[in-house]
Amino acid sequence: MAVEQYYKVLALDPSDMSAVKAVGYLNLQMKEFELAKGYYQKATEIDPNDPQPYYTIGVIDWTQTYQPRMELRAKRGLKPEQQLIGNAECWQVRDANSNRIEDGIEMLKKAIELRHDYDDAMAYMNLMYRERADIRCGDSKARAADLKTADEWVDLTLASKKRKAEQEDKRRRDGATRGNSAGTTTTIDFSTAPNPQ
Repeated sequence: MAVEQYYKVLALDPSDMSAVKAVGYLNLQMKEFELAKGYYQKATEIDPNDPQPYYTIGVIDWTQTYQPRMELRAKRGLKPEQQLIGNAECWQVRDANSNRIEDGIEMLKKAIELRHDYDDAMAYMNLMYRERADIRCGDSKARAADLKTADEWVDLTLASKKRKAEQEDKRRRDGATRGNSAGTTTTIDFSTAPNPQ
């Protein structure tokens, strides 16, 4: 098995970033979420300036919160537009998911701080806020605020993707006319970004 080869590499060099990430990824693919998360956490310790492990931890957190919430919604016969907020089981899901949701938001926030144009992380911020909104048991104001923040992250994601596409088009045009293949870096003004609290 491929994962065993990476374990051998890690036995020789526990700080081999490629092996740490590979073991994390392979465990993620096998749905061994806690094990995968541990390896990605180790990757953040090896290189705290690499945004990808933070992003992946956020994705794992979302994956672990989404499924139980959706199972409860299905059990209760709730349609997508119906709120979980008023159901008695909401507190149960909240207790099970709130720490992961907050961790996921923090991890995604860190990924975006490190890579300002990380549109995949922005998209997951939207999803994490929607997770949190659905378990704001009995607090419709907090739910509305989270949904508003989620929508703002959607807008930021789309704006980032659009800027990247425009820059890529410009790079291609410039490269075709001058023979230049130099890339550019996208930056986003986050002074108006939602505050991920």
